[in-house]
Amino acid sequence: MSSAPFNVHPSPSDNIAEPEADAGIEQTRRTLLLGALATTACLGCSPPARAGEDPPGSDERPQKGDVLVFSEGDQEGKLISAADVKVGGPPLHAWPKDPNTSVVRSASRLNEILIIKLDPADLDEKTRARAVDGIIAYSAICSHAGCPVTAWVKSDVGDKEVFKCMCHNSEFDPRAGAQVVFGPAPRRLAALPLALADGSLTVAGNFMGKVGGTQPG
Repeated sequence: MSSAPFNVHPSPSDNIAEPEADAGIEQTRRTLLLGALATTACLGCSPPARAGEDPPGSDERPQKGDVLVFSEGDQEGKLISAADVKVGGPPLHAWPKDPNTSVVRSASRLNEILIIKLDPADLDEKTRARAVDGIIAYSAICSHAGCPVTAWVKSDVGDKEVFKCMCHNSEFDPRAGAQVVFGPAPRRLAALPLALADGSLTVAGNFMGKVGGTQPG
């Protein structure tokens, strides 16, 4: 008895398997290649800042060339022009801002600044020299216990308006370099020389004098 020859015919699925395998290998190669290119392209990339981190330079003291921006109110973050500062007060509160990086130096409270405009004739010689058309700037941090200087009121010892720290009632006369005229503060507020660039107020130099208090608040 003869047996019929046993012929093996490839099934349709066998014919499809090889191209599919080749396609899978090719896709893997492409993925690896694209990943390698992306990695190479980003070798010089800086890591992104983490959420909640302050950008570099935001805690540095005001530097020459910084612009000044509002630190509070509806205009917070906007440039302060000479026209924004009204004669006789009240003072504006400001932060310095790096014009090159757009970083606002608000990571340290010691960088907050008081800006006020007074009659140039009322300023002493040294104060007038660092002013712009009667506009002068000082640290907004009291030299006693480091509280914020927030008030512009008539002095307890005279008829002129002065900066006043409401924590311990220290008063400072901006016409005379923010010297202490009342209260326990041991020294005047640090002064910040100003300049004008394209109508906006800018920093003309470093703080003159020590910024901050001498004792904990």
